[in-house]
Amino acid sequence: MPDLNVKVGLIGKFDMLKFKNMKKVREKAIQAAPADEISGVFPVNENAKALHPDFLELVIDHIIDRGGAEAKTFVLKRADGAPLPYFRAGQYISLKLPMDGSFVTRSYSLCSSPKDALKGDYSITVRANPGGFVADRLLEEKKPGDTLITSGPQGFFYYEDLRDEKNIIGLAGGSGITPFLSMARALADGVEDFNLTLLFGSRDEDNILFRGELDEIARVCPKFKVIHVLSEQEKEGFEHGFITADLIKKYAPEGEAFSVFLCGPEAMYKFVRPEIDKLGLPERLFRRKLIDVTKTPWECEGYPQEMKGKQFSILVKQGPQEWTIPASADEPVLVAVERAGIKAPSRCRAGECGWCRSRLLEGTVYVPQENEMRRWADIHYGYIHPCCSFPTSDLKLEVPGEFF
Repeated sequence: MPDLNVKVGLIGKFDMLKFKNMKKVREKAIQAAPADEISGVFPVNENAKALHPDFLELVIDHIIDRGGAEAKTFVLKRADGAPLPYFRAGQYISLKLPMDGSFVTRSYSLCSSPKDALKGDYSITVRANPGGFVADRLLEEKKPGDTLITSGPQGFFYYEDLRDEKNIIGLAGGSGITPFLSMARALADGVEDFNLTLLFGSRDEDNILFRGELDEIARVCPKFKVIHVLSEQEKEGFEHGFITADLIKKYAPEGEAFSVFLCGPEAMYKFVRPEIDKLGLPERLFRRKLIDVTKTPWECEGYPQEMKGKQFSILVKQGPQEWTIPASADEPVLVAVERAGIKAPSRCRAGECGWCRSRLLEGTVYVPQENEMRRWADIHYGYIHPCCSFPTSDLKLEVPGEFF
């Protein structure tokens, strides 16, 4: 390799000298600046606060009963009348709810169009969940005029043109339809630009949530198509059975690339994920809306079977306060913390957002692989996400204070 003969001109030498002296020039400017507190309003800071608030105080404006689907849509407005933060179709908000002397959080996908936020409206839909801790109480107790404390819009389950193909195959089950409804409405409103073919699984025709809205959007919006798949009923005009690789291929655009988005209950995910693997898609073309962590960890790969049903204790430290609480190996650490009345931060409850990140001082936990979203450094230095960590011994845990 020949020697490089690089000549630096006079102008270049001056540039190098300026770079060398930059530290001194900056330090001189800093020392010359007044020590008065910076005051005034800065537009970039105000925009950041408006788009990413610490919390929102929302009022239930009205409630839409979804009839046979055993669900209700809550239309929410900001209590102070200020503009709502804009969001991407597919994102969620996390509700902070007082329950039996403590607080719990639950995330619900926004099912409205982002355009509705500009008019001051958010919409979420809650479906009955017999035996559940939150959904049924929301449906039974909340009424127009009641106030809800929520996060701003969160999550990464949305179309991104730098990552996703222009053609999206959406796979939905039950109340997993809500983020796709938001996407369909956004396409109809012209605030999103991609092609969405939705395979929507329901038990039977009477249990199709948002059927009228979905069919109407498909009628007027050429970028959206919906195929209803009934698992327990055979009827003309509907697909029957479960969503399989063959069914996906049947409705995928012929000869064109596509991404797959999935949102549905845990049982659907366990069935459909292997079917998606049969398609041979690159991992970047598969997006899953994370649901609450599994209720049956012993069915997950790597779970230590001898732990099933065992009881442990957790020493919880939060600032100067300490509690010793019981915990089950069959439930996430966060559930035990909330049941004990300790106000701990959380949002997604699926390991994704990191809002509940806590330091594990002593003990061991099991984390399902599908919920393992921690950074390498957090794993290395002993931090866990309590929302998706199951105790496998007595624990000593340092929990941060609540953020909202």
